[in-house]
Amino acid sequence: MSTTTVTSPIIVALDNTTYNDALRLADTLDPALCRLKVGKEMFTRCGPQIVKELHSRGFEVFLDLKFHDIPNTTAQAVLAAAELGVWMVNVHATAGEQAMSLAKQRLVDGGYDTLLIAVTVLTSMGADTLPSIGVQGTLDEHVQRLALLTKQSGLDGVVCSAKEAKALKTLCGQDFKLITPGIRLPEDSSDDQKRICTPADAMHDGSDYLVIGRSITTAADPAAKLQTILATLDGQ
Repeated sequence: MSTTTVTSPIIVALDNTTYNDALRLADTLDPALCRLKVGKEMFTRCGPQIVKELHSRGFEVFLDLKFHDIPNTTAQAVLAAAELGVWMVNVHATAGEQAMSLAKQRLVDGGYDTLLIAVTVLTSMGADTLPSIGVQGTLDEHVQRLALLTKQSGLDGVVCSAKEAKALKTLCGQDFKLITPGIRLPEDSSDDQKRICTPADAMHDGSDYLVIGRSITTAADPAAKLQTILATLDGQ
């Protein structure tokens, strides 16, 4: 696998695209200016081949499958992702400390430098939805509790809303990576995200990586839209 040194925090989400459309989109983008995210829909349709094709074009890949299972199964799934050569992979923090720490240990034992992060609360969820799944307390309290558990388990960071970034950097330290979906420019539709933020605001508040999907993938000129977003980050 040959990848290009990436000089930006942007991760373009290849959601809601077919195999061929994803590759056509990738061919318009510069792997020095973004990484690419392969999620459940695309991976279920296309399998590991899509990751291999993106790698062959020089892209680093975030495999966004949110593993959540018993500890050994979770850890082995993370290891399988690392064997594919992905840059980053994730699990659900609610899988628990044993599953997360075992997954990290398998990466260390295998000599992989794949980043392992956890999902705390999906950014499509708001405070009004937590009681329905049995979570007591505020949204911020639940996110912070799971982020601390993730850090204690030895993982590299969490997926979070940009609105949570400041508090999580303070709580978990500057080296703890924050990966933020739900990023939109002011003129973009919010779609199914509830906790959204602009790219500049997210970076200012402590996000390390920004996951951006439809704002780029549905643009008339995705490469130009990426450049426009990067321009808003100048000085961040």
